[in-house]
Amino acid sequence: MSNHKIYILDVTNRDGVQTSRLGLAKLEKSLLNMLLNEMGIFQSEFGFPNTRHELNYLNANIELAEMGVLAPMRLAGWTRATVSDVKEARHLVARLQHINISLSTSDQMIQGKFGGKKSRDDVILMMVAALKCAKDLDFETVGVNAEDASRTDMGFLIEFCQQARENGANRIRYCDTLGYDEPFTIYQRIKTLVEKTKLPCELHCHNDLGMAVACSVAGAKGCLDGGQDAYINTTVNGVGERAGNADMLSVILAIQKSSGFENDYSQFLQKIDLTKSYKLAKYAAYSFGLPIPVFQVGVGDNAFAHESGIHADGALKARRNYELYDCEDLGRGQLEFLETGRKITTGEYGGIKGFQHVFGKLDIEFKDETEAREILDMVRFANVHTQKPLTEEELIFIAKYPAIAKKIMTVNP
Repeated sequence: MSNHKIYILDVTNRDGVQTSRLGLAKLEKSLLNMLLNEMGIFQSEFGFPNTRHELNYLNANIELAEMGVLAPMRLAGWTRATVSDVKEARHLVARLQHINISLSTSDQMIQGKFGGKKSRDDVILMMVAALKCAKDLDFETVGVNAEDASRTDMGFLIEFCQQARENGANRIRYCDTLGYDEPFTIYQRIKTLVEKTKLPCELHCHNDLGMAVACSVAGAKGCLDGGQDAYINTTVNGVGERAGNADMLSVILAIQKSSGFENDYSQFLQKIDLTKSYKLAKYAAYSFGLPIPVFQVGVGDNAFAHESGIHADGALKARRNYELYDCEDLGRGQLEFLETGRKITTGEYGGIKGFQHVFGKLDIEFKDETEAREILDMVRFANVHTQKPLTEEELIFIAKYPAIAKKIMTVNP
């Protein structure tokens, strides 16, 4: 095994928001990017550059990155592997540097989605044309996605990925689109694939059979053993289509703490500040309107709860008796206070006095009343935009970057 790296590529703002009956306001997506960056995540796949209602949000987040506010995390877009989509993405989000282009590769998808109108050869031709277009348009990195890779014939998958390498792809994305793989098969398939293609690989695993995290880390192990960098796609709290995607914190902890990774592989994981994970999980739960499950790894209410007499006694004597890691490592363990007396809030119908009171508690001062009223207007718009009481992080963001907040919340029909 060489000294290749494991990188976390979060897809909450692209794949996670595709979850049926869930979604995020553009301001919430932006704050999620800020928190991912604080945690040290390598890349956020932050949206669709071909989707018109995303454009102001995408361009504003790129502006934040160029200002150094949202950096060093990379921001990446997702498009279909068609020349027209790639050209449109470059036109609409001109300063986007990182992109993944996606095409189905399994016979099931080729027949079921394309209705028999395309062959395996056609799929490769479409991918190559879109890839060449992306390289010609000076995208810094281009990833090639094989949708339904886990149900794709291995010989054809290798050929597809070899063509991607020969035409300039920076990495391939192995999509276990239906959660069909299990840890043993995905390890071997990924190891074989990267040995044959000499390309780094992304693991994109869904949780339909409850194995998204296990398959993600097993696939990463196969990638490293095959001599290439591994990139794991995750979402915060495991949100995603159907049964969800690989939960970010579970993946990180599995690499850092599990018996098969702790000593031999955890050293290759990018540097991540786990103390930010609890704050991130809570913000995502609030924004999605989806409570954190009580049994959620690391951040659920019961993750460090002990009641059984034997367990409670053992945990009190020595944490490691019944805990693999400490709650403080995840940013937990501090007392949380809830105000139960008079409470002044600010929102879409808030006034200037209540607004100044709220921001005073956040230690934010305005140079004059004119500036204060301008920020108040933005806070009112933000409350309409999210349809939720604003969090401290959102209020601070609006006060610091009002012009960018305005752009993020503006949708042009």
